[in-house]
Parts: sequence; C-alpha cells; structure tokens
Amino acid sequence: MKRLSSLENHGNDYVVILLTALLTTFGLAMLASASSNLSQLNTGDSLYYLKHQMISGLAIGLLGFILASNIHYKRYERLSALGMAFGIVLLMLTFTPLAVEMKGAARWVKAGPVTFQPSEPLKLFFIIYLAAWLASTRGKGRHTAKSFAAFLAILAIVMGLLLKQPATSASMLVGTIAVIMYFASGARLSYLPVIMGLIAGGFAIAVFLAPYRLARIEAFFHPDRNAQTSGWQVNQAKNAIGSGGLTGVGYGQSLTKLHSLPEPLGDSIFAVVGEELGFVGSMTLVGLLLALVLRILFIAHRARDQFGHLLLIGFASLIGIQSFVNVAAISGLMPLTGMSLPFISYGSTALTVFLTIMGIVNNISKHTA
Repeated sequence: MKRLSSLENHGNDYVVILLTALLTTFGLAMLASASSNLSQLNTGDSLYYLKHQMISGLAIGLLGFILASNIHYKRYERLSALGMAFGIVLLMLTFTPLAVEMKGAARWVKAGPVTFQPSEPLKLFFIIYLAAWLASTRGKGRHTAKSFAAFLAILAIVMGLLLKQPATSASMLVGTIAVIMYFASGARLSYLPVIMGLIAGGFAIAVFLAPYRLARIEAFFHPDRNAQTSGWQVNQAKNAIGSGGLTGVGYGQSLTKLHSLPEPLGDSIFAVVGEELGFVGSMTLVGLLLALVLRILFIAHRARDQFGHLLLIGFASLIGIQSFVNVAAISGLMPLTGMSLPFISYGSTALTVFLTIMGIVNNISKHTA
C-alpha cells in the first residue's frame, strides 16, 4: 500500500484558490461598507467589525487554508470519529455557563477572550465523519435496515442538539446535507420518503414548540399583515435590493443599512450588495458562488476514492444550499431563516471554517487524477 506522502501530487488548484480569494475579498469589501456606521455607533471605531473579521476570521482562516492544503485529506478519514466527538463537545458547551445568549439564542461560546459559534466547526466535522462512515460501509451492508437506522440515529443526535440551542436553520441545513451525501453514496431511493417524512415531522414539531418560527412562516405568506413585526426585515431587504436597480446606488452609499435594515452585517448583507452594486453586482456574487460549487463538484467527479468524493459532495452542498437559502430568503422567495451568506456575512468562526474547507478542497484536487 502506498504511503500518503508518496501519492501523486498535481499541485495547487488555482481555480479554487482564485474563486476563494475573490469571494473573501468581496466579503471583506462589503463588510467594510455594511458595518461602518453601525461599528462607529457601537464602538466608536468605524472599522472595528472589519478589523475583527480580518484578525479573528481571515488570519486564522488563511492558516487553516494553508494547513489543510498541505495535509493529505485521507488523514481526516482515520480521525473522523474523534473530530465528530470534538464537534459534539463544542456544541454541548452552548448548554453550559460558557454560553453567550444573543437575540434569544445561546449559539455562541465565550472562553476567555475568544468567542465562537460551535455550529460552524460542527458542520465541517459532521461532513468529514459522514463521508468517512459512508465510505467505510461501501460493500459492507450499506443498504441494510440496520445501517439505515444508524444513519438516522446519527442525524437525530446532531439535528436535535442544534434545535435545542435553538438553531433551526443550521439543523435543517445539516439534515439536508446528510441526506444528499447518504444518497450520493449509493443508498436505496426507497429510503427517501422515510427520511423526508421524519425530517418534515421533526420540523413541524419544532415550529409548533417555538412561536417565532411560525411567525417567520406567516410573515412569508402574509408580508403586508406583518410588515411592522416579523415581516420587517424581509420587506426592508426587498426595498434595498429594489432601490439598487441595475448598477446600484454606489459602493458605501446604501441608505437602508443606516436606519431600517436589520442585520446588515449578517444575513441581510446581500441586500446591501443589491442596493449598492445593483443587479450586476448581485449576480456577479451569485456567479462566483455558483462557479465555486461547480468547481467542487467537478473535482468530486474526478476523485480517486469514495471518501474524497463524498467529502466534496458535502462541501459543495454546504456552500450551495447555504448561499441559495440566504439569497432566496432575503429576496423574499422563501421564509426568512437567519442563515448567513458564505464568505460574505460577518462571522469570524464561519469565515475560518469556510477557508479551511477550501484548503481541504484544494488538497483533494492536488491528489485527483
């Protein structure tokens, strides 16, 4: 058996690197614009949020990208169970005194000077673990009822912990990614109705137990009726996007972000893009995200092994679905979820994780024929 270090290395994937660099730069530029007034108001420094993103997100993320680009991806397969356990432990910290509650949810953990969001690294650990587990069952009863029950048990634990925070959108995202990876591994399609029924049932219960989730759904179907409450954010986001027209009002010139747009740094940042850069700028961003997802899928198609193939399917699903849901929700095409936009929204933990993911993608591409 060949040593990992002796396997053929084709060099860096410069398409992946270029797309990652363009998206990261785009994100930092838009964050500088979207956050300047709010940053000045909250901290007295108009660049505070940008500097925090660059120090805590970009710097650590670039380190993660470099390390992941140079560590053979097959090593993660052997450490996947340990990584998954670590991710669960991090998530459990949100139920301890270390948890920091913001906007009614304890999704962050503060350990000394460091504050991070455990659900972000959990996505990475979960995708690695699931890819390793599905690859290991290849030809070993993957299609049996026993393995199907094991898959459901793994999924229930992760989704249940996320719903408990509560983090509904993260839970549904992880569940969707898991289902895509499961069937991409060759599982029988006859299991699909069972999985979708269980997820739909769990989601219905979660909505019933948390009124704010139901309010978001009602705001989607009746935006005018809830214009001053649950429908406020999406209505203001749609106004911002609409006012941008074809080419936008100009970089840094958004008025909606100043007074009326909630979360201009987070899940509403696409609305700031639409207002300042217009349809052209918005579609350029969407095009970059789509190009990155397609590039990852192209590498997945050429992957030498099942683990690498499934890992890339998971990464492409994560970036693609999260981007689609964010853009669709802010554009009023689906209920608001609070899901951030990869590489663009403010969040140092998320940026670190996405840059590390792209390092792994680059490494898999290096070792793909």
